[in-house]
Amino acid sequence: MTNPSIDKKVLARGAGSIIIRPSVFHLIFFHQALFMSNSVSSEIVDNFVAPECLAEVEILYQDDDILLINKPSGLLSLSGKNPLNWDSVHYRLVRGQCTNATGRADSPNSVSTNETNEAAENKEATGAFENAKLPHRLDLWTSGIMVVALNSAASTSLNKQFQARTVQKRYLAMLAGWVEADSGQISAPIAKDKALFPRVKICHTEGKNAVSHYQVIRRLDNPKRTLVQYTPITGRTHQLRIHSLEFGHPILGCDLYNTAESINLAAQCNAQHLMLHASEIQFTHPATGQAFHGSSPCVF
Repeated sequence: MTNPSIDKKVLARGAGSIIIRPSVFHLIFFHQALFMSNSVSSEIVDNFVAPECLAEVEILYQDDDILLINKPSGLLSLSGKNPLNWDSVHYRLVRGQCTNATGRADSPNSVSTNETNEAAENKEATGAFENAKLPHRLDLWTSGIMVVALNSAASTSLNKQFQARTVQKRYLAMLAGWVEADSGQISAPIAKDKALFPRVKICHTEGKNAVSHYQVIRRLDNPKRTLVQYTPITGRTHQLRIHSLEFGHPILGCDLYNTAESINLAAQCNAQHLMLHASEIQFTHPATGQAFHGSSPCVF
């Protein structure tokens, strides 16, 4: 991937960081799937509530048609069905909520009818992007770069590119143990695991084709771990996480796909969250038709 020569116009409106600090609920992280019966067609009730995320959504680049943003780990890409899961990348972009002097933000259910002038002056507006659309998502615990469409034409173009798999994405991941080969490819079909929602599983009978290429960046000691660059050829749910487990090197900090060894190594590394970061993205700019490359620095 190379940086194209593009005149990048950064607009003043909305530039900078967007932050929401949910204050109404002090949420506790838990994830539980309840089954109405033991049959395959059982209805799954998802009681997951995302934890409070105080980290910012950083705007890396902005023009009339797209944004490149840096999503923090622990923030949903889209708001969930559970009303407690209202905070998300999309919510913050579209609403452009204000933050007050304490750094907190109002939830959707908070209404202030007697706000004083002094309180109003203490509020600082973040830019709102009312037509923002997300042509792709990152998992809750995955951090890194995302492209956002700012109008219908850009959304249509980017959606087609993702569907055609012409968008190139790269991730950095810290894996348990030393990966022996300097590079390689993991090919293992992925299917939903109806017995362990929201997990997926490797299934050679019902699974969809899934391929991930990896390149070792460095091998580290104390404890033994490997930083790799992943290039997913396909884009299945939890693909890099389940593929890492499949070839014997789970991603450190992963809550769903781990081993006793990887849990122990994550504790030694003081891994506070999933060590998976979307580091690069390349696509065709929807307005200029030129190759466009963006990157986000890794935090581990």
